[in-house]
Amino acid sequence: MNHDVPLSAPPRRRGGIVLLGLAVLGLAGALFVLRRPLMMSAPTCMAGRWHGCFDTFNGVVLMTLVLLPAAVLVAWLLARARRAAGVSGAWPVSLAEVGMVHGTVPFVWMILMPGAGAGVVPGRVSLVPLRDLITMGPLGIVGNLLVFASLGFFAPMRFAALASVPRVLALGAGCSVLVETAQYVLRLDRVSSVDDVLVNAAGAALAALASRRWWRTARRSAPVGFSGQRGHGVGATAASSGGPVPTGRDRSTAA
Repeated sequence: MNHDVPLSAPPRRRGGIVLLGLAVLGLAGALFVLRRPLMMSAPTCMAGRWHGCFDTFNGVVLMTLVLLPAAVLVAWLLARARRAAGVSGAWPVSLAEVGMVHGTVPFVWMILMPGAGAGVVPGRVSLVPLRDLITMGPLGIVGNLLVFASLGFFAPMRFAALASVPRVLALGAGCSVLVETAQYVLRLDRVSSVDDVLVNAAGAALAALASRRWWRTARRSAPVGFSGQRGHGVGATAASSGGPVPTGRDRSTAA
């Protein structure tokens, strides 16, 4: 056997590296396209002023990107604490928790920004499906797809109960309904549209499909025993130690 032949990276790790590279390239491309609008809000945001920064789309997007290294640091600290406690899969779980929050809160914040007639104009509702898609335009459709994309991408990685496209679709639709209801109740001078719910839910489902290989299944989330094998009970302990699995008669005798 030739021990000098280098071992190639596992397919799962290779796929993760490719996906990370594509994400970095996509982020760099988005920054290049949006560099001028973002730089318009930079002086106000760097001065710590609320008006002109956190009440504008450009300012919120800029601060989301500026705080991205801090979010990665928080995920690393959570993963380190979990590893110290002996928790398996610490990094994916920690990354999923931080990613859900950091990737969703800014979009919800922008959706709930009040318009010029907030508090004066009554709430408006559009319940005819697909009617508002024409007025959204490409940028509006992409924006609505991204609202709960982070939630759809990371939620199945964190919660085994959500490791299903229909469940993520329902989660995205439910969150979107809550946001649209808040727009109407708070009279934010915005239209609560059923098309927003449909596109938001579709974005969450598409993002979930993109993270499917890293979903947290029930088998992965099972507790880890002292022997390092997943399982419960006497049978699992005996199997992990290499000994025979006791039968019902043996268990009753031992009892």
